[in-house]
Amino acid sequence: MLSLCRAYGERANPVRALTDVSFDVARGSFVVVMGPSGSGKSTLLRCASGLDRPTSGAVLFGDTDLTGLSEVELTELRRRRIGFVFQEYNLLPALTVEQNIALPRHLAGDEPRKEELDTVLSWVSLRELRHRRPSELSGGQRQRAAIARALVTEPDIVFADEPTGALDSGSSDDVLRLLRWMADERERGIVMVTHDPVAAAFGDRVLFLADGRLVDVVETPTAELAAERMARLEFREA
Repeated sequence: MLSLCRAYGERANPVRALTDVSFDVARGSFVVVMGPSGSGKSTLLRCASGLDRPTSGAVLFGDTDLTGLSEVELTELRRRRIGFVFQEYNLLPALTVEQNIALPRHLAGDEPRKEELDTVLSWVSLRELRHRRPSELSGGQRQRAAIARALVTEPDIVFADEPTGALDSGSSDDVLRLLRWMADERERGIVMVTHDPVAAAFGDRVLFLADGRLVDVVETPTAELAAERMARLEFREA
């Protein structure tokens, strides 16, 4: 991502959500994004993942600049090479776990084999629950199903927006360890927005935003260091 800017509203009096934000995500790296409310975290995630178009700047996906793609081309790239995990799970209630996980492949016109689904279900420890519907799962199990759905297309990168925000501490830990495993063992790039310093400590690097700008970067973070940096930013804005 190079010099991302995103503004909303009238051109004469724009509201700037992002200003000149640049960072990269290597294969197998786990990048965390933190910042106070309104700092631009979700906007950054949407622009970086191709869900929103920046006002200026470039989003490079290998040699491809997402900002130059048509909507059809962008949709096709997102379906096949980008995974998404959200706080709300977004599972379809009428479908089973297995059917929810297979859905992205169906939408891409690619029927997954049973062996492929077995593998993905094993990654998230849901093989025994494959025929249950979301209403029959705990919050942590639903989020693991959502992660499996993000993985079934074998994406290059997964974007996660507050994936543990609605979970208890035990389920949160399971989800974070799964994301860490995805980076380490499956060599997926992970970009996660969170407000939780404990969650941030699972990452390789934490980007701190304030007023739409990248104001700090912490390598090999600890929960204590992430909490201290967040407190400093929140005090500055108070």
